[in-house]
Amino acid sequence: MTSLPAPASSSPRRRLIVGCGYLGERLAGRWLAGGSQVWGVVRTPARVTRLASAGVEAIIADVASAVPLPPLPEVDTVVWSVGFDRAAAQGYSDVHVGGLGRLLAALPGRPRVILVSSTGVWGRVDGQVVDEATPPHPDREAGRVLLEAESLLFGHRLGPGTALRLAGIYGPGRLPRVDDLRSGAALAADPDSWLNLIHVDDAAAVVMAVADHVSPGPLYVVSDGHPVRRRDFYARLASLTGSPPPRWTPPPPDARGGDKQVDPRRVFAEIGPVLAHPDALSALAGIPGMLISGTDAPRPIHPPASPP
Repeated sequence: MTSLPAPASSSPRRRLIVGCGYLGERLAGRWLAGGSQVWGVVRTPARVTRLASAGVEAIIADVASAVPLPPLPEVDTVVWSVGFDRAAAQGYSDVHVGGLGRLLAALPGRPRVILVSSTGVWGRVDGQVVDEATPPHPDREAGRVLLEAESLLFGHRLGPGTALRLAGIYGPGRLPRVDDLRSGAALAADPDSWLNLIHVDDAAAVVMAVADHVSPGPLYVVSDGHPVRRRDFYARLASLTGSPPPRWTPPPPDARGGDKQVDPRRVFAEIGPVLAHPDALSALAGIPGMLISGTDAPRPIHPPASPP
């Protein structure tokens, strides 16, 4: 485990978010509101304008490119929250292994590094409960690459850092499969399989708690702790969005989404984050714009009105 020395009271914490997207923006807004200085690594100039208007110091860089990264600031915390752009030419490994390696080599000082990973490293486990002690068996390329990225961080001079295996993130502007529901398209999944979720604001709260903890562990699984049957979740989502009742079709053998129940008790016991949305079925009704759009539309970067 790595410990983060407490800074002088007059010095704001310095944070670097690599991949300042849906989760990264939420995190940046909370840190800015708390007085931290925040940098965000993004790939496009359009993102620079958006981040700069919120007070984030944007750095344009493509971590998956062979072009050397620009000079990076010396910070207390680095969060790797890079999404995968299917339209880009790079593969998963180029981004999450090659890119992470280039970032770690370029970082000055000894920041605490937090890697946003995924519960997808377990693949399908036939409804079993999984936690940090459960051996991962990824059945998709993304899961295999994220495991490799975790190992890279654990063995690096800046490691072991902390890898957070996040369940599916949902929240304003991001509701899984809502467009399929609205169109009446059949969902290719087993309706009785388990779905594990975490609200985006709660995911940000967990990252922040890990960043400022005296001595976090190297690995945590993160969800709201209340797995829900897909049948129940999508019935609730359809009702709230005025969509037809969900229809189902058998999934293909290599379909995304594993049937497992994530047990996040360790992160709550050791780190102690407080969730504002511990139950997705209840939280859905409170999501702004529920009846308007299921797409990930741009939203202002700001903290919630009442942070948990």
